[in-house]
Amino acid sequence: MTWYQNSGKDSDIVLSTRVRLARNLRDFPFPNRLDKNECRKVNETVRDVLLAGDDSLFYTEMSALNSYQAVSLAEKHLISPEFASDSTGRALILSKDEDVSVMLCEEDHVRLQVIYPGLSLKEAFEKAEQLDSKLASSLNIAFDDRIGYLTQCPTNLGTGMRASVMLHLPALSQSTAISRLAATVAKLGLTLRGAYGEGSRPTGDIYQLSNQVTLGISEEAAIQNLQSIAEQIIAQERQARQSLLKDDVFIDKIYRSYGILRSAHMMSCDEFTSLISYVRIGACAGLLDVPVEKLTYLLVKMQPATINADAGEKYTSAQRDVIRADAVKKALE
Repeated sequence: MTWYQNSGKDSDIVLSTRVRLARNLRDFPFPNRLDKNECRKVNETVRDVLLAGDDSLFYTEMSALNSYQAVSLAEKHLISPEFASDSTGRALILSKDEDVSVMLCEEDHVRLQVIYPGLSLKEAFEKAEQLDSKLASSLNIAFDDRIGYLTQCPTNLGTGMRASVMLHLPALSQSTAISRLAATVAKLGLTLRGAYGEGSRPTGDIYQLSNQVTLGISEEAAIQNLQSIAEQIIAQERQARQSLLKDDVFIDKIYRSYGILRSAHMMSCDEFTSLISYVRIGACAGLLDVPVEKLTYLLVKMQPATINADAGEKYTSAQRDVIRADAVKKALE
């Protein structure tokens, strides 16, 4: 089952954990200097290695997907929005359970990603490392003994690793502590931003906490640092929620949000995301009898492109608003 159908450790706060490794083949220029035929050769070379003896992985040329199928993958956090925006020379390797995704010829030749539910940094890193070793045993990976892994963007040099934890932080957001928290974690080599990474806004009070430093630090040290800071933020959010849940006005917002989700005829994505944030707090606090994993599932499946992709239709915004409201009502019955 996919990350958004399961709950994991600390799932009241942590939606998912992701570990991504950037790798390049020494025998080829970086992707921005490859033509389509060279991209295809890189893609097929990596495909042949990773799919060998592993029937859980599937290879797809991005050009075979329509626009909303590609954007839906980004909405599920399986690929980057930038990767979804241009299919030229690009391919994707995806596991049946969608816990492993490999973007080929994005900014680097290989962007290998593992995503698990809840706080599971160690487990995700071990899986990513296993796949990375499979690549390294058969391919000539670009690596420098002094610098580490070579990447197209200098900010990824060294480990080439970006690990992140997706956090639901409504209480800290309401207390205006988020800006101070972002400044604090930045001093510790981390960044706190919207759920879709750089430049994205934190809709539904969902934030992505990730490592910034990749040079001069080991993967294990980066994972340990991220784990430690994530645990501190989780503790702060839980404490802040206790205060909010003593406020009758806030509790009323939880029940009103639940009522709207169960009765609305139309619902925009922004409204849905805002309302389900309140309902998620209520469910985690035991005020509402709704499984948290169901709310995570809805949060992903009610995104615009995913609605289109699942239906195989390119609905208008208004049509999606009706479909979304109806699907949420049925899920919360």
